[in-house]
Amino acid sequence: MDNNNFLAAWPVVAPGIAGAVFGVGWWFWVDAVVCSAAAVPFLHYLPGFFATFAALMFNCVNREDIGDSYYSPYDDSEWRVKLWLFISYVVSFVSLAGAVGFLVQDALTDKGPSAWTGTAGVLQCVFVLVSGLIYWTCHSED
Repeated sequence: MDNNNFLAAWPVVAPGIAGAVFGVGWWFWVDAVVCSAAAVPFLHYLPGFFATFAALMFNCVNREDIGDSYYSPYDDSEWRVKLWLFISYVVSFVSLAGAVGFLVQDALTDKGPSAWTGTAGVLQCVFVLVSGLIYWTCHSED
């Protein structure tokens, strides 16, 4: 495939890919919760919720708003956009760290959910955040 054809098709195809990756991430989590022999505490749900929220947060920022050529009539709004993007990335990495922490906790203890539940939580966060990045690369104001 020619590189120019790929770049032209990316804005059309990428939202579908992002949606599929997002669905796969949540499917891992739902599968782990449904197939778990033990009750999954509510705290185990939070990394996935925060990963979804972080993906929504960084998709609120347009790629065109980050560059040096960005102009806003509202004075110093460029730093606000970059601060929002930074906070969204912090939330995403904290959600991923929380999922890894639950994976370690589930793997080291016999009581509570199995290690598959922790693995599914990590996979959920990774797939949700990757889907957010895929969508972020394809959408624009055009």
